[in-house]
Amino acid sequence: MIAELRRRAYLSAMQVATWLPRVALPFAAPSRLELLDAAPAVLLEDTPAPSEVPAAQAAPAAEARPKIEVPRPGSTQRQAVQPEAEPSAAADAPPAKAEVVPPPRFSLQLLRAGNCLLLVELPTGEAFQSRDPAYLLLKDLLRAAGLPDSPQLIGEPVRWPLLSRGNMDQGPDAARDFVQGFVAARQEEQGECACLWLVGQPAIRFAGEADSEAVNLELQVEGLGAAWALPGLEQLMDEPQRKAELWQAMRRIMRRWKNTE
Repeated sequence: MIAELRRRAYLSAMQVATWLPRVALPFAAPSRLELLDAAPAVLLEDTPAPSEVPAAQAAPAAEARPKIEVPRPGSTQRQAVQPEAEPSAAADAPPAKAEVVPPPRFSLQLLRAGNCLLLVELPTGEAFQSRDPAYLLLKDLLRAAGLPDSPQLIGEPVRWPLLSRGNMDQGPDAARDFVQGFVAARQEEQGECACLWLVGQPAIRFAGEADSEAVNLELQVEGLGAAWALPGLEQLMDEPQRKAELWQAMRRIMRRWKNTE
């Protein structure tokens, strides 16, 4: 009877309510058949009878119970909400910095030849000298166009950027506004202008608001009137084949200043 009580204590500790031994157990009470029909049997491996287990090993086994994890209320909900609470990688990323566009750099000289104004890129950044190759080429162009070959300088060269330091905006838009304002003011002072020559890419871009493909073309610039885009003097010296295209364009446009003389 003592062995039977101890066996039931073991089974209760393991939370086994119904069991069926594979062999006859010594000192075991007879099985109740009504329990075997109501629930499936749990088969036990051949184990020594509790009376054969040493007392030193039986005591810890009786005390050991299987650990059952019981979910706490709300734990599942917290796990589901946690990923949404974590900030995304895009939110943690620092804001993208606006790209800083360096100010353009150029030097332009405004001149007058007959009834035309010329806004010419200075190849060296310095004012024209009488023996400069670029200036001699400009005189040749004026003679070919039927204009005086000794153009009159109007004001000092326009150099951009205006300031080497400071917080003033000196980007492309500011350069365009400044150059167009400068030329418009000089046009009012000089009186009638049949055509504005834009010689070189900086003059075409910031006075004529056109790109590099506008070379040898007539332009109509708001506030400045009719204009003609020419390659730069240095480019004409480096690429002499461009002079033929320039001459053909000049023959078409020459009527602008010839008809007003």
